Amino acid sequence: MILYDPTDRMGFLEFGIQIPILDSKVTKTFEALAQDPELGPLAGQWHLARVEETLDREDLKRVHSSGYVDRLYSAALEKEIIRTYELIDDQGRYYRYDPDHATQPLAHLFGRILKRVAGTTQCCRVALDTAFCFYFGGGMHHAQHDYGNGFCLLNDIVIGLRKLQAEQKIHTAWVIDVDAHKGDGTAALTRDDQTIRTLSVHMAHGWPLDGEPLHADGRPNPSFIPSDIDIPIAAGEEPTYNHRLREGLERLAGLSHPDLAIVVSGSDPYEGDALPSTQLLRLSKAQLLERDQIIYRFLQKHHIPQASLMAGGYGPQAWEIYAGFLAWVLRERLNLQGR
Repeated sequence: MILYDPTDRMGFLEFGIQIPILDSKVTKTFEALAQDPELGPLAGQWHLARVEETLDREDLKRVHSSGYVDRLYSAALEKEIIRTYELIDDQGRYYRYDPDHATQPLAHLFGRILKRVAGTTQCCRVALDTAFCFYFGGGMHHAQHDYGNGFCLLNDIVIGLRKLQAEQKIHTAWVIDVDAHKGDGTAALTRDDQTIRTLSVHMAHGWPLDGEPLHADGRPNPSFIPSDIDIPIAAGEEPTYNHRLREGLERLAGLSHPDLAIVVSGSDPYEGDALPSTQLLRLSKAQLLERDQIIYRFLQKHHIPQASLMAGGYGPQAWEIYAGFLAWVLRERLNLQGR
């Protein structure tokens, strides 16, 4: 199944935010699938058109500190958004942000983020029922316990898993993160918790690993907390990416057999990605399709339900990566291969 609510906008331009997260990431992906001569007529079998899940503050507080959640529901919200989306530079100047071109107040972005968190939880529920669901949103893996980070105000991944655990829908889970950037928030939030195992394949250098292991006040930098399995890929090592992913998945299988796997399926390792901080990892379309097929087949082989999230992907070509994989996987699931 594909969970895509057409009323949920992806881009942030109406808030004056100029980060290259574009609506085309979702609209063109869906358009490609809907116009496919085989898949389009069967859309009723694979498209869920509404995010119906709802969350409350207590759902968020299972993962984030009470103080942080309370700030998000207060006059401090705009300050938290500016910090999380890095909209002011070290000199106090606007950065990738022009409030004069905004058509909506910055604080209204919070409602959109809450809906994305709810979408991830719903995606997990659907995956438990159908074995596979891909949500056109989510994957906010940088949000930490007491603050947002890296364009991620809330960690929808861990919030969704904790809610399902609280409801006793699942006991154990995997998070397989193939976004270009290390899944640092998810690793920190699940540290020492054997019920949620994490694997992250990411750039060996660059953000968020370009800081110091300790903050200026001596506190540990949570971005350096390891996942259960980290696979750092240095520039030039792209030909080894999928081989090392296979090895990592086998190691993960040696740790547990989960009730559910969330796949943080970023397209930003693509060589055509538009975000400057992704340029140290440059995979081709063919390599990314192989990546996604490896994960899908591995989880299918081990009878593990898969909830996939769009996660990172920037610029006008991001949609092509999702459209290629989803056309393939829908044909697999609808038994259209070879027809």
